[in-house]
Amino acid sequence: MNKETTIGIVSLGCSKNLVDSEVMMGELKNANYSLTDDPSKAEILIVNTCAFIESATQESIDTILEMAEYKKTGKCRYLIVTGCLAERYRDEIVREIPEVDGILGTKSYTEILSCIEALKQDEKALMLDGNGINARQYRNRLVSTGKTTAFLKISEGCNNACTYCIIPKLRGRYQSRPMEDIISEAKELAQNGIRELIVIAQDTSYYGMDLNHTRQLPELLMKLAEIEGLHWIRVHYCYPEQITPELVTAMKHPKICPYLDIPIQHCNDQVLKRMGRRTNKDEILRILSYLRKEIPNIAIRTSIIVGFPGETEQDFEELKEFIQEVRFERLGVFAYSKEEGTSAARLPDQIPENIKEDRRRELMSVQHKIAQEDAQKHIGEMVEVLTEGHDGLLYFGRSKWDSADIDCKVYFASGDEVEIGSFVAVKIINTDEYDLIGEAIE
Repeated sequence: MNKETTIGIVSLGCSKNLVDSEVMMGELKNANYSLTDDPSKAEILIVNTCAFIESATQESIDTILEMAEYKKTGKCRYLIVTGCLAERYRDEIVREIPEVDGILGTKSYTEILSCIEALKQDEKALMLDGNGINARQYRNRLVSTGKTTAFLKISEGCNNACTYCIIPKLRGRYQSRPMEDIISEAKELAQNGIRELIVIAQDTSYYGMDLNHTRQLPELLMKLAEIEGLHWIRVHYCYPEQITPELVTAMKHPKICPYLDIPIQHCNDQVLKRMGRRTNKDEILRILSYLRKEIPNIAIRTSIIVGFPGETEQDFEELKEFIQEVRFERLGVFAYSKEEGTSAARLPDQIPENIKEDRRRELMSVQHKIAQEDAQKHIGEMVEVLTEGHDGLLYFGRSKWDSADIDCKVYFASGDEVEIGSFVAVKIINTDEYDLIGEAIE
């Protein structure tokens, strides 16, 4: 019976949310439902939403309304909303979007099969409570990021108290997955051909602290590095104050990419304090210096928030000088988003939108120049590239300094056919702003 029912899933937001979507897809496929990428053909549509900032919330609402139209123009009988927007605004969704038939929050998305069964019995499944992560939910996960790269989510929730962030209220307190479950999933992914694992969580550096009050990320990375078949292991979202010598030692393993995503958000001590961050400028500089000394070829990615309440022109100039001094290899800049339910939303001296956007553009202009100069340094180098596709003229992929979806590409020519998913040695001969251009070494 399920084979006759076709389901489409739209996944919005971060990579952690994508893993949740993959878990649902795996549950559905295992229950013999058919999956489609074409919403016009789906009898059941699921929108896995994001509500991290205002623009993400609006995108989620727009997508729900767009999918609701398929009840009129397509085959859709049931529309289910899951994820952070469902958790944050469940009552508003029920009241204002009657086309939605089922709502699952951030801890109940694994009950997707029960939700669908309830809808088949003509029952509105407005909210199903769940118990957070469990080993079972990852067993049937259906990876959607290609044949060679997969995200590996090691925890749920967050214990940090950043004043601008709604995530702890939506995802709950930090909950580490048992290490044996993570290793088991990683081994299965490797057996299925995955060559690159991207380790993710709201805060990977906190992993294990809720289990036995010790940071277990270094131990986890070393065990992942032992898995046969894995070639690259990449780490995202390490908070600067939790980067330890043990973690740096683990990152020196040849399988672990010299790449670290460290969200610092700002450099001014007073802004950091108002943000609820547990670090200061001197400590950030010390950690960055330590990382570059111990891992000389490391690429450090960070995210910056401009226009936080009370950020003065002097604070912004300090931040700009900091970016020019530190020269991050990868940098994302975001204008502060005033989020309902956060303590930062109640702070005085909120910055006008036009000033926030001007500061964002100015910092990105500074970073653009840094990135161009950094790319030039790679000309003449031999770079290992994970091949991801062909654009009709050149092959393209990523280096060990670039993560999936958010960083640069390496484009290269090859006299021989190159298998997608293979690692190729490429000599860099030119750059195109951020991206590198080269030729495969025969």
